[in-house]
Amino acid sequence: MDNLLLAALLGLLEGLTEFIPVSSTGHLLLAGHFLGFDSPGNTFEVVIQLGAVLALISLYAVKLGGLALRAHRDPEALRALVALLIAFLPAVVIGLIAHDFIKTVLFQTPVLISVMLIVGGVILLVIDRIAPPPLHFDATALPLRKAFWIGVCQCVAMIPGVSRSGATIVGALMMGVEKRAAAEFSFLLSLPTMGAAVAYDLFKSRDLLDFSAMTDIAVGFAVAFVTAVLVVRWALSFIGKHGYAVFGWWRIIVGTAALLGLWMTA
Repeated sequence: MDNLLLAALLGLLEGLTEFIPVSSTGHLLLAGHFLGFDSPGNTFEVVIQLGAVLALISLYAVKLGGLALRAHRDPEALRALVALLIAFLPAVVIGLIAHDFIKTVLFQTPVLISVMLIVGGVILLVIDRIAPPPLHFDATALPLRKAFWIGVCQCVAMIPGVSRSGATIVGALMMGVEKRAAAEFSFLLSLPTMGAAVAYDLFKSRDLLDFSAMTDIAVGFAVAFVTAVLVVRWALSFIGKHGYAVFGWWRIIVGTAALLGLWMTA
């Protein structure tokens, strides 16, 4: 496959899957495995993730900026920012401790990724049906204790194939957060989480980074950015009306197809 076309395809995949509960990392790793794509130092994957982060920043800059400007005089705005910080901290601790194991072992195990896609899909289908009645309808007004436990749930997503947004959304739903608010809190939490993860990945692999294929990287970055903007705008409306079942079924289909592909090529 032509490199530019492959770069655009992977950028599209990143943008489509980063902020919905299907595991962008799992999709990218499996696509790279089956398409024979290899990026020295994972430069390509890291940079296109940055494209998705910037897409989210462009959409939520006004809301977060408003909270930050009001925080010194508005206790609710300050509380919203503190809730995000508290939810972010568990990922910092676990990420620093387990980063090398995750990147060198778990990310290189396609079977594990496929299985986790299927398991996560089943969990989404179940939670979509049995989640308790919602108590919280505003993503910026969650109790601090619940924000912390949502952050703990997010740490499970360090296993590739689990999905960061999926883990946070499932945790939020089980703690009485309404479906749309759960998705929006996941989006907001992804800003510090993904930003820190991209920065740490760049730092840890700084000696391995390869920017020789700048055209491919630029194409993947641009496609990921534009696609992520469109997906985030669409996702909140879709989830508010239809819930998460479609994402659960998608995960099961992709995970099963990947397992079959791995078995046939073994």
